[in-house]
Amino acid sequence: MKVVLFCGGMGMRIREYSDAVPKPMVPIGYRPILWHVMRYYAAFGFHDFILCLGYRADVIKNYFRGYDECVSNDFTLDGGVVQLHRSDIADWRITFVDTGINASIGERLLAVKHMLADEPMFLANYSDGLTDLHLPTMVDAFARGPHVGTFMSVQPAQSFHLIDADDSGTVRRVRSMQEADLWINGGYFIFRPGIFDVLQRGDELVEAPFQRLIDRGQLATHRHRGFWACMDTYKEKQAMDEMYARGERPWEVWRQHAASPAQHADLAG
Repeated sequence: MKVVLFCGGMGMRIREYSDAVPKPMVPIGYRPILWHVMRYYAAFGFHDFILCLGYRADVIKNYFRGYDECVSNDFTLDGGVVQLHRSDIADWRITFVDTGINASIGERLLAVKHMLADEPMFLANYSDGLTDLHLPTMVDAFARGPHVGTFMSVQPAQSFHLIDADDSGTVRRVRSMQEADLWINGGYFIFRPGIFDVLQRGDELVEAPFQRLIDRGQLATHRHRGFWACMDTYKEKQAMDEMYARGERPWEVWRQHAASPAQHADLAG
């Protein structure tokens, strides 16, 4: 099963980094956040990636062309020869597609439609969000259902309060966001080819196309109450850095043996 990752955004709200590098290449620890997302999928046996590139596509291409396994893997240097103890990306297949600097996410997906022609289902995602979601559970539920698309929904972590007031401004109720049971789009999409029947030129992915699926009863969501965080602002980047420095990395599912190799192979095949 292929994994389509949207890597074309300019990251205007994280300008401290994205003036120099595209947002997917902003580092978390030793590796860019894009690598963490890809490593997550690979942990569950999904190694066939399509990167939809846009802003500073050259940076992403050059990073993987010159990928240094030694940065995040143990190795022995013997007589000047590097002997890796393990590899991150030896079994990855990465297709790099320039989908345009100003393209919407929907247009980026349309640009790689021909590469998904033989896929009964495929995965798709933003390149700036991390989670500890047990992906095989979500994939299995979707495979058994009738829907064309599904996505992970999460509860926002912010500690803001929601205010209910009448037209005069009199407050009727104050609630935390968690108490209000609000859910937001967390990405981690799964689609059948029918997504292209509702996707038109100029569309964003989760606005008009999703409404068309909703009208047909063909859109589902998978509610995840575990860890999820996105890197949309510099403050969120700092929070991820602090978690990484403390060793709190719940998204590193590859260290948790979430499923057996046989289970991974069955799901990814």
